Amino acid sequence: MHLRYPLAPIALSALFAGPAVAAGLGVNIEIPRLNVSEYHRPYVAAWIEKPDNTVATTLAVWYDIRTKTNNPEGEGTKWLKDLRQWWRRTGRELSVPIDGVTGATKPAGKHQLNFTEGAKPLGQLAPGSYKLVVEASREVGGREVVSVPFQWPPAKAEQLGAKGKDELGEIQLELKP
Repeated sequence: MHLRYPLAPIALSALFAGPAVAAGLGVNIEIPRLNVSEYHRPYVAAWIEKPDNTVATTLAVWYDIRTKTNNPEGEGTKWLKDLRQWWRRTGRELSVPIDGVTGATKPAGKHQLNFTEGAKPLGQLAPGSYKLVVEASREVGGREVVSVPFQWPPAKAEQLGAKGKDELGEIQLELKP
């Protein structure tokens, strides 16, 4: 008996085995539609905080990056300090824009972000307790901070959440082992 493809099963198993999947997390940030006379999209920052309230990593910062006729490029950065908690803990130390982290303000609705362990901006989190913190601040509006505690790395797939009252809607955290 002559085997024509003796290595075929080995090659196929290597092809379909693939690399081990890294842990990750998904963040869903809801910006509610507000019925107000003068509406401005909120500035939003999302970050992961350690138990001692220091920042492990900044995941997203949304601010006014548009160039208007009389608005020099980057003028919106001067209002980042209105995201007071984020600004005091890490924002003033950062140089924006940050590739893969900063972006334009978002309209009302749900906005999904996904992060993979080992990739920026999530990077490598040490095992332990953390909080996802989301802060929003709006011109001619209010300011709100919502946090969701979690354990890293996740032992199982899990969905956690919290709800804002005014400037933020539902904040959902999906942990992926």
